[in-house]
Amino acid sequence: MNVNEAVARILKLEGVEWISCFPSNNLIESAAMEGIRTVMFRHERGAIMAADGFSRMNDRERFGVVITQGGPGSENSMGGIAQAFGDNIPILYFAGGPALNQYAVRPNFSPVRTYESVSKYGEVIMQADQVTSTMRRAFHNLRNGRPGPVLIEIPSDVANQEVDEGSLNYQAPKRAPQSPAASDIKDAVKLLINAKKPVIWSGMGVLMSKASDELRELAELTEIPVYSTMPGKSSFDDRHPLALGAGSSATSLPARTWVQESDVLFAVGSSMTRTGYGQPIPNGKVIIHNTESIEDLNKDFSVDVGIPGDAKLTLLAMIAEVKSQIGESGRRDQTAVATEIAKLKAQWMADWKDILNSDETPINTYRVIGELERNLDKENSIVTHDAGAPRDTIMPFYTSTVPHSYIGWGKTTHLGYGIPLMIGAKLANPDKFCLNFMGDGAFGMSGLDIETSVREGAPITTVVLNNGGMATYPGGYPVANELFGTTRMGGDYAKLAEGMGAVGITVTQPGEVANAIKQAMKLNAGGRTVLLDIHTNLEARRSNFA
Repeated sequence: MNVNEAVARILKLEGVEWISCFPSNNLIESAAMEGIRTVMFRHERGAIMAADGFSRMNDRERFGVVITQGGPGSENSMGGIAQAFGDNIPILYFAGGPALNQYAVRPNFSPVRTYESVSKYGEVIMQADQVTSTMRRAFHNLRNGRPGPVLIEIPSDVANQEVDEGSLNYQAPKRAPQSPAASDIKDAVKLLINAKKPVIWSGMGVLMSKASDELRELAELTEIPVYSTMPGKSSFDDRHPLALGAGSSATSLPARTWVQESDVLFAVGSSMTRTGYGQPIPNGKVIIHNTESIEDLNKDFSVDVGIPGDAKLTLLAMIAEVKSQIGESGRRDQTAVATEIAKLKAQWMADWKDILNSDETPINTYRVIGELERNLDKENSIVTHDAGAPRDTIMPFYTSTVPHSYIGWGKTTHLGYGIPLMIGAKLANPDKFCLNFMGDGAFGMSGLDIETSVREGAPITTVVLNNGGMATYPGGYPVANELFGTTRMGGDYAKLAEGMGAVGITVTQPGEVANAIKQAMKLNAGGRTVLLDIHTNLEARRSNFA
């Protein structure tokens, strides 16, 4: 067996059932010979994004795997790799590389070397006897520490080197979650229970460690409200009386109020990265920070108590310590926190009720969101946004319920992520209704992967806000727009979808939106991919915009 065949054998041993890919790389054929499904995307970036979506749904138990050619293939992958790195998503990327005797010769492209700044770990297989150890290190890094993309580069001549089959004694590395120090837990709990207005800041690490139940128990025990970050959305049920909601740059009034006014902030399962796509944290707060990566502590914020470790183990320890300090029942129902949150929510929704139910034409973007909110079966749906205006309009208003019922992404912000992301999510959860909410600018980046969804029998629904322009910049570039129409765009997206084998539905009236959504759910259940081409306005309003 050659190197490619040996790598494919190990992928099979690791339980990999499918890979996303774009040729030319003979590892694709080797994977297929092992019975691993090979899913071809229309662009390398889309292949990366689909692997990302799959990994996000699987809590570091299964991983999205990608194969592309070297040179232009790996060059085209940059956007997807950078997004996964920014959002701390573990994916495994195999890229072809130049032959060893040409490795350092310009302009040959080394993905491992070039992508060092946007990957967690990278390794080049230089000779055949590296295969087992390289794959062990790769899966160890996928399972442990701060999540992120892992790259393996296989030079073209090394791929064909023979591997001694008897030397292929691969043992899958296990996850080794880190437990928090007892002294840190004690200090953290003391700060929390003595705080005047504490808040819990819930990140994606809560999802990846399957710690939503523990988060709820801690919140109820202490009567501390929970704000969910954009990647952490769905880690805490938005319907819970202690839920403040989630946010990107836009968020709910309760979330904005509590984050700004809190004196002690407990971040759990979060990198606490300063980003223009998240809520700002004012200076002067006491910060307790739990993260899997010690490098994230004191990175962007001065931390009073740092708790490196697994989010689930940290929350379990916090629960036990709370009970030790203030009793088994904690502060359940002893404060007016839930009442205060409910009052703020009512005030906020009163301000937005009319727009969420607007009958104006072109259709208001928020009316579309309102209909999604009213018509989807939340527990059996997975929803995501795309970059820009779709993210900031839907994030505050869509109610996430169970873990992974919403995929929030975007600490960097690549247009077009939503379609391949949802294909990956659908492959992870074939029985769920998967919907992507995007603008027409984003559709231009990845719209052809509607055909991938059709071809691969992974039916998703894409909502395209067909508003004739780029809604993130409704008032931007006035001279460029007046003279050259720079941010204006449009098209018959329903017709494009039909041309790729999907069902295209055009919606021009507000009263048609709900029925179109219901029709999409039925069609998806019957195996058909759907695109809803909804003619909307260039809505500029945002909820509590940072």
